[in-house]
Amino acid sequence: MILVTGVSGALGGLVLAGLRARPDLEVVAGTSSGDGRAAQHTGDTARHIDFDDPASLTAGFDGVDTLVFISAGFAEDDVVTTRHGAVVAAATSAGVRHVIYTSLSASAGHTTIAVPHLWTEKQLAAAPFEVTVLRNGFYSAVPVGLAAGAAESAAATGVFAAPFGTGRISGVAREDLAEVAVRVAAEVERDLRAGTPTVHAGRTYELEGVTSVSGAEIAEVLSESLGRPVEYRDVPLTELRDSLLGGGLEPYRIGHTVSLFSNLKAGFLHATHSDLPALLSGVPRPIHAEIADAVSGPGAAG
Repeated sequence: MILVTGVSGALGGLVLAGLRARPDLEVVAGTSSGDGRAAQHTGDTARHIDFDDPASLTAGFDGVDTLVFISAGFAEDDVVTTRHGAVVAAATSAGVRHVIYTSLSASAGHTTIAVPHLWTEKQLAAAPFEVTVLRNGFYSAVPVGLAAGAAESAAATGVFAAPFGTGRISGVAREDLAEVAVRVAAEVERDLRAGTPTVHAGRTYELEGVTSVSGAEIAEVLSESLGRPVEYRDVPLTELRDSLLGGGLEPYRIGHTVSLFSNLKAGFLHATHSDLPALLSGVPRPIHAEIADAVSGPGAAG
């Protein structure tokens, strides 16, 4: 049996749908109480899984062979590590045989977002079950969303302003990450049933985006889509922080966002290696095409 956590999120929902499309697999959705978004994904096979309720984890993992552990998402680091520690402890207690964890890519290793992921990888390495780590790259939705959100302003002013410096960010589509997770989980479950070793045991896959984009290139895409010249203007980190402080965000989100763009400006978010192409059935979705689609779609410029 495979259980997928985090099915109310975009990535978890895609993974669940992909696994359920394979009729030979028994797949269970892990949902928290009152999770209305998850209801559309679960069908009749769902279990209550609440990272903040350790008792629900041990019961929910009972009989699970393969756990697809979608990370707990944004919160203060000590909250995330507490949640993840509870998952590792419950999986151990319940006798889960293989855990597939969605971590964060190596190119993002200097960001503050990486800390709880690195901590979790360390806990998993010491656990008694087999582990596969999927180090997911930054979603292409980050630069795509920036471009789409800036289209109206760029159309009016001829300027795309963003805190990229001269750096580049590699982006990967959620759909590609979900396809890899589905493949790995299905193959692990197949091997567990057959009683044979799986090639994925003990493996860490770097699922970086294979294409990257700069602020100047986003301005070029906007120029083509809007039919007018658009130039790129770098936004200083101080200006970014001031804008975030006025946006009502939780303090940890502000820190993570500034850290991300600081790393981008320093050139750390451009990946040089990826295991993604070898694990996909086709070619990775190109980030430039995603941006072009987003900014040329209906209402993109207002």
